[in-house]
Amino acid sequence: MPRGRYSLHDPHDHTPLAEEHFHCAPGPSGWRYVSQLTSPSGDPAGSVDLALDALGRPIRLELHASGWQVRGAALDGVTWVRTDPTGAHATEGNVRAHAFTGTSPAFLVATARLLRLTPDASATRVRLVSFTDPVLAPRTLDQSWALITRETHATDNGPLTVEEYQVTALDTGEQHAVHLSGDVILSAPGIELEDLESPPSAFA
Repeated sequence: MPRGRYSLHDPHDHTPLAEEHFHCAPGPSGWRYVSQLTSPSGDPAGSVDLALDALGRPIRLELHASGWQVRGAALDGVTWVRTDPTGAHATEGNVRAHAFTGTSPAFLVATARLLRLTPDASATRVRLVSFTDPVLAPRTLDQSWALITRETHATDNGPLTVEEYQVTALDTGEQHAVHLSGDVILSAPGIELEDLESPPSAFA
C-alpha cells in the first residue's frame, strides 16, 4: 500500500498550492486512493476519495474543498452531485464522458488505468469532467493520451517500471509529460512526489 506526500504547485509560476498526503492500494475489485490536503500555511484544504473498478472506471468519487463537496460515479457516462458550503443547495450533473479529473495526482493514475495503453498503440482520445479548485466547478474537457516509453529500472527494492505518457489538451494543443510507476505519479505539471514510504503497487 503506497503511502506518501505530493506537493502541488501552479505549473506556470510554481506558486505552492497544497500538499497532498495520500495512501492507495489495489484490491480484488479495483483500486482506491484516499488523501488529505493541507494549504501552504498548514491548514486543512480538502480531501480526495476515489475508487475504481477492475476496468478503471470510477465507481465512487468524493471531493471536498473550501466547504464544497462533490460525489460522483460512472453512471450513464459520469454523474455527480455538487453541494455548496451551506449544504442548502445541491446541483446534479451528467456528461457522456469516460471519467473524472482534477488537480489530484489520483486522476492521472486513474486515467492511465482506464486507457491501458501500450507503447506501440496510437494516441487515444478521452473525455473527462474536471472539478477545478477552489469551488470544485465542473468542466468537460477532451484529452489525447499516448504511452511514449515503458522502462524498467533496478532499485534496492526490486525492479521499478516507469511509464512516460504524452498528454495533449485537444482544445489548446498544449502537451505535457506524465511519469508514472504503478499507482504513483513520479512527476507531472504542477505535481512533485516529495515522499514515498513504500514502493508503488503493480497493477495486474
